Amino acid sequence: MASRRMETKPVITCLKTLLIVYSFVFWITGAILLAVGLWGKFMLGPYISLIADNSTNAPYVLIGTGTTIIVFGLFGCFATCRGSPWMLKLYAMFLSLVFLAELVAGISGFVFRHEIKGTFLRTYREAVQNYNAKDERSRAVDNVQQSLRCCGVMNYTSWFSSAYFPTNGIPPSCCANVSDCSSSDLRNSTIAPSKVHQQVSVFTHTHTHTRVPAPPGTCLIGMLLACCLSRFITANQYEMV
Repeated sequence: MASRRMETKPVITCLKTLLIVYSFVFWITGAILLAVGLWGKFMLGPYISLIADNSTNAPYVLIGTGTTIIVFGLFGCFATCRGSPWMLKLYAMFLSLVFLAELVAGISGFVFRHEIKGTFLRTYREAVQNYNAKDERSRAVDNVQQSLRCCGVMNYTSWFSSAYFPTNGIPPSCCANVSDCSSSDLRNSTIAPSKVHQQVSVFTHTHTHTRVPAPPGTCLIGMLLACCLSRFITANQYEMV
């Protein structure tokens, strides 16, 4: 019996080390989600306002999810260090819920990816056509063009058919060099193209194809480690009795 305990202890030590490393990485993932949620709340408000007429809860979902993962990541480290079988089982149960949530989110994102891109393009095109440099959506368009150094929906020609162009020309937010971009230049359809950003909107082609960096399968690794560790600890306790 003593020899079996001697064989079990190295396995428990190895599983503990692996699970602590996994829990730490899991905790970092939660911190990243929290940071992205806060960034989305305070920095991406203009972009989000182009997609949704009303305020969206997406940043709050990321903040809540990230905070929850951080808490359970710390719980996983504590449960592993303490070697409590019931805590490890609870940790494995939480990871199974995260796995299911990520699986559903991944499938939904894949199925509706074209609809999401189409919605953004449609609303962005409408914002450009109805641009007046005053309302919230117009300010959002300016922020998008200045931040991404792009102009229009696909390029600067999108502005030629807008209600704003006949009187004011292309918005100053399109200017590649503000100091060399006068209002008269922006109203001139021949000169304006040489003064504005030529880059296609990166947001419409890259950001709408963004994928979740962590695949759901990573949660299965944590579940397996937690269940195995719980089983070996329980078996070791039983052998000691």
